[in-house]
Amino acid sequence: MEPQNRTSASEFLLLGLSEKPEQDTLLFSLFLCMYLITVVGNLLIILAISSDLRLHTPMYFLLANLSLVDLCLATDTIPQMLVNIQTKNKAISYPCCLTQMYFFHFFGIMDSVLISVMAYDRFVAICHPLHYTTIMSPRLCGWLVGGPWVFSCFVSLTHILLMARLVFCGHNELPHYFCDLTPLLRLSCTRTTVNKIFVLLVAGMVIATPFVCILASYTRIIVAILKVPSAGGRKKAFSTCSSHLSVVTLFYGTTIGVYLCPSSVCTAVKEKASAVMYTAVTPMLNPFIYSLRNRDLKGSLKKLVNRKITSSS
Repeated sequence: MEPQNRTSASEFLLLGLSEKPEQDTLLFSLFLCMYLITVVGNLLIILAISSDLRLHTPMYFLLANLSLVDLCLATDTIPQMLVNIQTKNKAISYPCCLTQMYFFHFFGIMDSVLISVMAYDRFVAICHPLHYTTIMSPRLCGWLVGGPWVFSCFVSLTHILLMARLVFCGHNELPHYFCDLTPLLRLSCTRTTVNKIFVLLVAGMVIATPFVCILASYTRIIVAILKVPSAGGRKKAFSTCSSHLSVVTLFYGTTIGVYLCPSSVCTAVKEKASAVMYTAVTPMLNPFIYSLRNRDLKGSLKKLVNRKITSSS
């Protein structure tokens, strides 16, 4: 490959969700609203948990971290798309593209691992309630959250280093609204076998494995709930898991469809639709899913909002 061909990859063109200019205003308004709701909702969750001593428990500690990761994941992708629509400039430089891809994978991996850790937390709370405080100690919670940050940083950096060795020549139009790994690999004019193998390995580690662990945890949880003698007790136990199950369905239903489905089945339209679900819709809905079904969190949010209103008036 000619060395000068590398200069053709100085930038990529993000084609966005639609190539019809008349839809730009609708898309801009829709995603701006979604992003603002995501920012406000997740920040409220974080502030409510950090300001209420009653919520300083492992479950809410994990939820606050999930809200932070969701906020960062949405911030990595949506603002860039909004800027591109507003300025009518679809270009993104090669370094910025790799940077966006790094943070997308970093926070995406964190999201997946945190959701599985929260399933383990629910498993301990329901199946071993008497030992919950001992098992979910502050030390273990620190490892369960800190470990994924280090692991996610390593995996994301490896992705970027493997991408940096590829050559992109000629065609530089990316049929997506952010720099995702799979569409970029299709643009490379060099062999991407190593990259694809690493993608499958990572998908197995951060998508398939956590998903299997979640299924195993909830299998044990359901068995334990069915053994509860009273109907009220069963309903209360299941209500603590229903919010998390909704998040699991939203997140893994879309990521598995993108990263573990055959390339012949995953079209550009399906990839973009799935990406919207786990980069925009899921981070926006998570605060509502958790707060609307959680009495303690709703109470804390009301106190936080009332306090802000009182202090401003």
